[in-house]
Formats: sequence, C-alpha cells, structure tokens
Amino acid sequence: MSRRLRIAEVGPVATSVPPPRSSSVELMTSLLTEGLVARGHDVTLFATGTSRTSARLHATFPRGYGEDSSLWPWELCELFNLAAALEGAADFDVIHYQAMYAPLSLAFTALAATPLVQTLHHSPSAQEVNLWRRYPDAPFVAISRAQARQLDGLNVVATVHNGVDMSAFAFRRHPEDYLVFLGRFIEGKGVLQAIEVARRTGMRLLLAAADNDYYRTAVAPHVDGRQIIYAGEVDQAGKVALLGGARAFLFPVQKGEPFPLAIIEAMACGTPVAALDLGATREAIDNGVTGEIFPSLEALVNGLPRVLALDRWRVRERSRERFDTDRMVDAYVDVFTTLVAAREAHRNHCVASGHR
Repeated sequence: MSRRLRIAEVGPVATSVPPPRSSSVELMTSLLTEGLVARGHDVTLFATGTSRTSARLHATFPRGYGEDSSLWPWELCELFNLAAALEGAADFDVIHYQAMYAPLSLAFTALAATPLVQTLHHSPSAQEVNLWRRYPDAPFVAISRAQARQLDGLNVVATVHNGVDMSAFAFRRHPEDYLVFLGRFIEGKGVLQAIEVARRTGMRLLLAAADNDYYRTAVAPHVDGRQIIYAGEVDQAGKVALLGGARAFLFPVQKGEPFPLAIIEAMACGTPVAALDLGATREAIDNGVTGEIFPSLEALVNGLPRVLALDRWRVRERSRERFDTDRMVDAYVDVFTTLVAAREAHRNHCVASGHR
C-alpha cells in the first residue's frame, strides 16, 4: 500500500523503548516503530523520555516506573500514557496499544473515533478473557495461533508472530561447549528442568536473567560455578555472545507461552533449540530443522544429541525466512490498513444514509 498512515504506537512506560536489558514488549514496540518509520509512515511513539526512536516521541514520563519509584501505581502510569494518545486521536489514522499486561485500551475502543487495536503479550486466564468479552468488537492482534485460541470470543483480526532484527544477532558457526537458559527465573520457565538436563547429559549450563526471590531460593542452591553457572542479566551484546556461543538453547517450559521470543533470538545466532511441547513452541520451531520439540523431559535428555547435530547455518537461515522483523512490520501494516479502510467505509456509509 502506498498510502502514508498516521500511526500512534503506544508502548509501555516501565522502562525505555527499546529496553536497556531484557523486556520483550518494549523491544517489539521499538522494532515495529522503527520498521513503520522506515516504510515512510508518520509514527508517534508514546513512551518514556529515555526512549530512542526515529519516530516522533511523546514522552509521557521522563523515566519509567521501573526506574522511578514515585511513579505508582504502575497501572495509572500506563493509563496516562494511553490517554495521551487518545487525547490526540484526531491526529492519527490508527492507534496501536502494546499491552504490558491487561489491555487497558479496551474501555476506550467504542469511544475513540480512530481505530484502536491492541496487542497482548501474555497468556490470559479464562477469567480475564471472560471479562474482556464486554468489548467483543475491539480488535486484537494475537502474537501466535496458540494465544489466538485463548482469546476465544474476542475480535482477533490477525495473528502476527514477533520478529527478530537479524542484523543484531551474529551467526556463530563454531560454538563453545555449553548449553544456555535465558529467561525470567520463575517456575513456569523450567529453569530447574534445564539444570536437570545439564546434569544428566554432563554438559555445562549457563543461566542468564535478573536474580529474584525464586532464583535465590530455588535456583541458586544448584549453581556451583563449574557445571551450573549464573551469568547474570545480560544486555544486548551479552545476550548475542551468550546465545551464539551455546551449542543449544534449552526451553523446557512448564507453562505454555504466547510466543517464545528467546527461541527465535537463539536461532538467529544459529543456535538450535531443545524444547518441551507447550504453548506456541510448535509455531517457533521447525522440528528437525531449527531444533526439536519433545513430549517429556526424559525424551529431551535422550534426544539432545540430535539437536546438537543440527546444521547451524540452516538454523539461522530458516529463522531469517520466518521471523525477520520485516515480515512482522508488513503484517502490522496490513492490519492497520484494513482497520483504517473499514472505518472510512463505515463513515462513508453513515454520510450516504444520513446518519452520524
């Protein structure tokens, strides 16, 4: 489409866009914003003053509530940032809200004259979805088919997988001799299961994430600095080095995720993935090409040698084919174009029929 759209991209205000360390919502907001600008669209990013963007920046807060404890409650900060975009709705063709947790934008979808679409970045409970059905016409973009199924009864207008900036991840043909786990230290991520895999296979395992209570109580007792090593929370350069140097990325999740971003980041370095079959794992991994999906931890341990033997260049190229940021941006442009066209058609119909 050649038409230049005026887009309000509403990011979270916990920290900057892009984030200084690991935070997938801010990262996806940044990649999408920069991709839209590169395609010639007129984009305003609603985010913190510490954000870096080629779009027009509306800084609702100088810093994020993750860095400034006076900004509380966090929900009110997110609401104020969304409200700033809605107050200028007449200046935009479409408003896109990147929901940190709950889609606070739902209550405004029937009030805004401008199309308001929301992208959710977590797996909602059935109780949450039931509440959201109060706004059955509000358009959602799901980040996986697995998440779209969870949004039953809602208006899912498209499914768009998260993307990865391939230029930001260096290919490593010859890795070092370790496995890697990168993700928040919570029970559902499967860090204890990753440790079990390492011990049963005799391989070193590097763990990377910010420490928290779960790490200190459940994980730290297993860290010996020799076989199980804690690498801390890494920045972008550290993440690329860590993922690229690993022989395989372990993803033994115990609870399904809407879309496992760390998987495609590992694959962008050429690192294959060994994962359990939950959530959107099957949408991210091409079985036997970029990794392998296993029905149990026992099967993962036994099948790990097959994962280690996969062609790392093929892993990288398949990741590029499926998840390069350009594909994500193109898909969102299609969504925005469709919503804008539908709103204009509705307005024209109202004018022709004499209705407001």
